[in-house]
Amino acid sequence: MMGTDLGLGTAQLGDLFEPLDQHTATAIVDAAWACDIRLFDTAPHYGLGLAEERLGTALRHRPREQYRLSTKVGRLIVDIDGGRTRTWDFSADGVRTSLMSSLRRLGLDSVDTALVHDPEGHLDEALTAAYPELERMRSAGIVDAIGVGSRHLPSLVRFVRETDVDVVMVAGRLTMLDHSALDELVPLCEHRGVQILNVGVFNSGILATPHPAAGGRFDYTVAPDAVVERAGELAQLSARFGYTLPQAAIAFARHPAPVASVVLGAESADQVRANVRAAEAQGDAEGLWNAVLETEGEHG
Repeated sequence: MMGTDLGLGTAQLGDLFEPLDQHTATAIVDAAWACDIRLFDTAPHYGLGLAEERLGTALRHRPREQYRLSTKVGRLIVDIDGGRTRTWDFSADGVRTSLMSSLRRLGLDSVDTALVHDPEGHLDEALTAAYPELERMRSAGIVDAIGVGSRHLPSLVRFVRETDVDVVMVAGRLTMLDHSALDELVPLCEHRGVQILNVGVFNSGILATPHPAAGGRFDYTVAPDAVVERAGELAQLSARFGYTLPQAAIAFARHPAPVASVVLGAESADQVRANVRAAEAQGDAEGLWNAVLETEGEHG
């Protein structure tokens, strides 16, 4: 359904860690295109709509039928006193308003996939209002696929169990450092025929460097010492199977059968190219997978 093994995540286009400009954002998208990436993921949440605007500008001259694009619902971007703010809204009206606003920012007539974004604090409404509206949109051909994205595994599990979603976006919970999604979500997705978009596979950065060090980011904050130590152990383990740590992180993330795409963010065109080179590395993926799980048991 997704049509590509690697996707470009665009949180960085919304100034996630560092301010960017449109020139840099376009260079990132152009680099991804040159590397044959044709899946682009965004959200209103990223930079209060800024990522969608920059992505839309960067894709404007690209043939629409040649790429797939996903965005999200659940947060509305509201203009207040000359600025923008976010407000939660998982109602049916909120879903429609959110998607129409995203299309305006993107400068597009359609998106391919719409995902309920971080529903864990509003789960009942997301299941009883947001999801039925997305299901209606899918039936009407407004979107091709629908799903949910979150770091919160119980929410993802409930959506897969209780709805007919096509895809779940798993953020940071199917990685070398945190593979808690394997306990219940991954087997459930495989059983139900639900695809996984695996994001946050570097856990905010600690797995993105060959030699993890104190001060690295883990889950959007400074990594605890124990996490830095474990990441160092994983770097040594990766070398045994022919990988650097970033290469191993991607190989591990794409291994489970339901994973359709690994979506990687980037702060520069060079980082896009580095990510693609890491994804192309040849090593013993099966051996790596088994060793990570075995040593996790020893580590725990």
